[in-house]
Amino acid sequence: MNQKTLLFPVLPDQVPSRGSTLSRAIFKKLFLAQGWKFDGEFPNLAKAVAIISPHTSNIDAWHGFLALLGIGIKITIFGKNTLFDTPLKPLLDWVGVIPVQRENPHGLTREIAEIVQATDQIWIGMAPEGTRKKADKIRSGFYYIAYEAQIPIVMFSFDYAKKTIHCLGVFEPSGDFETDLEKILKIYDGKFSPKNPEWLALPLQKHWKKP
Repeated sequence: MNQKTLLFPVLPDQVPSRGSTLSRAIFKKLFLAQGWKFDGEFPNLAKAVAIISPHTSNIDAWHGFLALLGIGIKITIFGKNTLFDTPLKPLLDWVGVIPVQRENPHGLTREIAEIVQATDQIWIGMAPEGTRKKADKIRSGFYYIAYEAQIPIVMFSFDYAKKTIHCLGVFEPSGDFETDLEKILKIYDGKFSPKNPEWLALPLQKHWKKP
C-alpha cells in the first residue's frame, strides 16, 4: 500500500500491529493535539529494522510512543536478558522487549537475525546514535542486524521545527556499512531538526538544514 498523509497514517496490513481501535484513536488524538503530524509513505512490510533520528532529548520517546501507539504498530525491542530477572519483567513483556544475550556483539547480531527469520511479522526498533547526548558516530548495530537477517531498514526522523515525524523510505543494506551509512545520512539531509541542537550527533550535523 502506498499511502501519503500530512496528518496521520493508517497501518498497512502486513505490518505487525498492536492495540485496539479505541486505543489507537486515543493516542492518535493525543499526538495530533500537540500540533504534531506524520509525513511520508508508510511501507507495507512484514519485517524491517526501523530507525529514528535525531535523538537529543527524553521527550523524543514521548512523541515517538504516542505516534507508535496511535498508528498501532508493534515494535520489537531487544533487551539484556538479566533485566527479565527483575521486577521490570511485566513491563518489558507488555512493551514487547525480547531478552537476548548481549555479552558477544557478533553473537547478538546472529541471535537477533535468527529470531527475525523464525518470525512471520517483526519490526525491530533501534536508535542509531545509541544515546541522546552528542554522539561521535552512528552505531552499526541496526545495519548489521538488517543485513544479517536480510530485511530492509525503514528510516524515520524527528523534525521539531515543523513538529513532524517523517517516514523517509526504505533502504536495502548491501553489506558495506560505511558506504551505505553515507547514503542513509544523505536521505536525512534537510528532513530533520533536533530538540537540542547541542546534542546532535556529529555525523548528522552537516545534514541539518538550520532555520
